[in-house]
Amino acid sequence: MDMTIEDYLAQGGKLTSPANVPPRYRGELLRLMATFVDSELAGSAGFADTINDAPGIKSRIAAARIVLEKADHAERVLNVMAEFGANTDRYEGVHPWAARLNRDADIGASRQGGDMRLSVFHYPLQGWIDAVVMNVLQGAAAVIQLREFARVSYQPLAEVFRTVAPREARHYELGREGLQQIVATGSGREKARASVAYWIPRVEAGFGPAKSTRFETLSRFGLRHRTNADLLADWQAETGRILAQLDLT
Repeated sequence: MDMTIEDYLAQGGKLTSPANVPPRYRGELLRLMATFVDSELAGSAGFADTINDAPGIKSRIAAARIVLEKADHAERVLNVMAEFGANTDRYEGVHPWAARLNRDADIGASRQGGDMRLSVFHYPLQGWIDAVVMNVLQGAAAVIQLREFARVSYQPLAEVFRTVAPREARHYELGREGLQQIVATGSGREKARASVAYWIPRVEAGFGPAKSTRFETLSRFGLRHRTNADLLADWQAETGRILAQLDLT
């Protein structure tokens, strides 16, 4: 008896081309890729506005590097999307990637504005300290989520994620270095604490509900391996450790 593609994936099988990909698998894979691409572009556009707020040359270089590399990461995944016949023309036009809601908006994890960015990228940054705090908290989330994405069953995409993961880890490291400099002064630490309190629930929302109705399907397809709750717990442990070290809890 021949094994179906769904059974093959459920048993840990890998796919290497769009040919014969089940329709539901294709839909979920494209959703995953679009969320990543749109989040990287929105993150890059939002952080670009803070380059001129950087307090020194090294900080400017670090911010510019993050802006450049996030856009590059988006393009790499977009190339995989194109192989599935996705309409990539919308990324060649002008889209308000830098658009943000009001600072006090509360949208939870819901999508806004016609793209698939994570909800955290709908909130505005307020100055350099706020941008660095957000970069640290979301950077830690990106490292954890990319560790999960690097295991997806579609191998060309998994390879892209494995390539970009070290650079996203470096963004997180740059953020931590910047935050250490900020908390060296009393006023910097107090401002950073306020930003930590603001960003924590908004970054947490990006992990999705603890009990996802789609997780079983994604797991069966090999597109997810660990639950939202597990990934969130890793993030809470990592950021809790960093914030405690910097006296920002």
